[in-house]
Amino acid sequence: MGCGGMTPPMREEETGTRRVHCVKFGREMAGLDEVPFDNHPLGQRIYDNVSKQAWKMWLEHMKMVMNEYRLNLGTREAQEFILQQMEQYFFGEGAQLPPDYVAPKAKG
Repeated sequence: MGCGGMTPPMREEETGTRRVHCVKFGREMAGLDEVPFDNHPLGQRIYDNVSKQAWKMWLEHMKMVMNEYRLNLGTREAQEFILQQMEQYFFGEGAQLPPDYVAPKAKG
């Protein structure tokens, strides 16, 4: 007997029961477990269209944005700026790097 019917095991980030067609990767993937900031319409849109893997990528990008712009998320202005960046990252032209941003050098 051949093993042609066997499928490779799914990676951990793909084993979620809820699936979405991820706007970032253009394919069906494991979706988020809950709506991020559920009191905002963007949160539901992200829940419906963004995979766990893409969300992890956003969190890393958001850290860089917060550090480069020295944002204080306790202010309304910073919160609105992050929401705009998030909208761009997932549903717009893509993420813009801050002016004068220099990527960290890879460890050799």
